Amino acid sequence: MAGGLFQNRWWVVVASVLGLMVGTGVINVFAFGVFLKPVAQELGFGRGELAGALFLGSTMTAVGAPVLGILIDRWGLRVAMLPGIALFALITACYSLITAAATVLFVLYAISGFVGAAQSPIGYSKAVAAWFDKERGLALGIAMAGVGLGTALIPPLAGILIQAFGWRMAYVGLGATIFIFAFFPVALFVREPVASDAGRSGAPATALQAEGVTVSDALMRSWRFWALTAAFFFGVVAINGTLTHVVPLLTDRGVPAQAATAMFSAAGPAIIVGRILSGYCLDRFFGPYVAVVFLASPMAGIAVLASGAAGIIPLAGTVLCGLGIGAEVDLMAFFVSRYFGLRAFAQIYGWMFGFFTIGTGFGPFVMGVAFDRWHSYGAMFIAFEAILALACLLLLRLGPYPYPPAERRLRSRMGEALP
Repeated sequence: MAGGLFQNRWWVVVASVLGLMVGTGVINVFAFGVFLKPVAQELGFGRGELAGALFLGSTMTAVGAPVLGILIDRWGLRVAMLPGIALFALITACYSLITAAATVLFVLYAISGFVGAAQSPIGYSKAVAAWFDKERGLALGIAMAGVGLGTALIPPLAGILIQAFGWRMAYVGLGATIFIFAFFPVALFVREPVASDAGRSGAPATALQAEGVTVSDALMRSWRFWALTAAFFFGVVAINGTLTHVVPLLTDRGVPAQAATAMFSAAGPAIIVGRILSGYCLDRFFGPYVAVVFLASPMAGIAVLASGAAGIIPLAGTVLCGLGIGAEVDLMAFFVSRYFGLRAFAQIYGWMFGFFTIGTGFGPFVMGVAFDRWHSYGAMFIAFEAILALACLLLLRLGPYPYPPAERRLRSRMGEALP
């Protein structure tokens, strides 16, 4: 980012959008539904077994997330992220080697999950939060919208590749796509600001980056950390559990596979809208209220999908779920920065995102197991509604930000100084 135009901090946001288009969630979770039936039919796996591999991968991402946070806070963004991105691209291509032996399936997903932490929002969120203070919500929302853009583009791309070359070569193509859209933008544009950047680029003063609690204080002494972690875990279990099974759910009801995939892809634009809109609102309204509104959206969406209505009605349900998952990662990064500061942001966010990532795999897993057992998703839809309501209650108890925007803190102090 040396010289001229490329010193603009918004290039960090652009690079984050491109990288998250092919992030771990897009590749291993949202594209999963497109590969589920062809892989199961050729190799004889059940839906629950394949979803179990996805759950293992998500669990390994949860293990890798705090490790990535430590590396970022100690060694910097590029040193921590670039090797992981390259390995994640390689392992995605190696999905083409999956055989009927379940061991190969589970080992590949486990390795992919661990190295895929580098392609999670952790590093990208740390970079954006470090470069933005007053407009942090909007900047994070735009950056995280990359996941929505990827959800809109990658599953259809995977479907086209599967039809043209088969599912094995489709995975090779996805591996190459990851390297192109993530490795090079991160290498060129993603870094932490230094003292000289503050006045020239609009980045917040470096003093703000040193403010905040330690990771041990957050995990051991803060009830807010665990309230946020539980709320976002419940949210992603319900929303991802629903969205990942939208394609098989609709095809089971007689919807053609191409139409079902198109309806599922509608979640992508909804994620984009959810992330940008939630980011815009976070800069203007109290965060927990914003979060509750965006969690109410998937509650409505799940009810629509559970109703069994035909036609374009399932499209509305998918879009409503997309709005909720679109806001979640944006909200989580914003809340970590405002409730715990930037001092140990990557480590605290890494731990929270680790639990969140377990939820991304656990939701699809329990849905798959429920279908294999009862040949229906109905019971899980009811459970998902209940845990989303609980998430809303947890968020409403958070209270004011300990680390609000610097401008707001300055106005508050000036007001206190007045006689």
